[in-house]
Amino acid sequence: MLIIPAIDLKNGACVRLEQGDFNRETVYTSDVVAVARHWVDAGAERLHLVDLDGAREGRPAQQDLVLKIARAVPVPVEAGGGIRDEHSVAAYLDQGVQWVILGSAAVSSPGMIAGLSRKYPGRIILGIDARAGMVATDGWLKTSSVRAVDLVKQAVDWGITEVIYTDIARDGMLSGPNLTALAEIAQVGGVKVIASGGVSSLADLKRLRELEPLGVTGVIVGKALYSGNLDLKSAINLLKGEESQ
Repeated sequence: MLIIPAIDLKNGACVRLEQGDFNRETVYTSDVVAVARHWVDAGAERLHLVDLDGAREGRPAQQDLVLKIARAVPVPVEAGGGIRDEHSVAAYLDQGVQWVILGSAAVSSPGMIAGLSRKYPGRIILGIDARAGMVATDGWLKTSSVRAVDLVKQAVDWGITEVIYTDIARDGMLSGPNLTALAEIAQVGGVKVIASGGVSSLADLKRLRELEPLGVTGVIVGKALYSGNLDLKSAINLLKGEESQ
């Protein structure tokens, strides 16, 4: 299981939100490239970049900064936030981003997602942000009538091979991941699942690792790393089965 540090971008800085609330923000640093390099130096093999301004505005707002980070580190990055048309997808994938995360577009334009998945096989990730099991859109500001598990089933038909599942109620709260929801999503089958939201400790990672046989292959961690609750090197060793006894 891979641990993927998150770098959430807002107004050019690295921040964290609580439960996706733009009014509950902690700013960590404006040197986002240094943050990315720090996580790579600590052993990260992949980075998760989110354009929070873009998610709220419905179009990429921090594209230049995302691409700057992607070019500055020797590991692949995935990027999401406000990417809702083919032009935006191509702008990222053609300039250094390995995977693009699409969320809101999966609800509003499923046909486009299917087409992009065929055009860029293995490089389109479905980002499912759920509130009480229902898919949230538009930077988490709206809650749709689509069940998260049903969207995953559709995604398999579209050719999507990887899904990021975020439980909004737990994001940025250090309250532990929603293991029940993750197991339900993973049991759909046909996709790899990356867990996101709530991880606060090595104990949380141990519990998540029990879902690996179901297809939970990675975990995105943000606030726990920035607050010091979780040490990245220790977390990587744990997930590789190399923790000290």
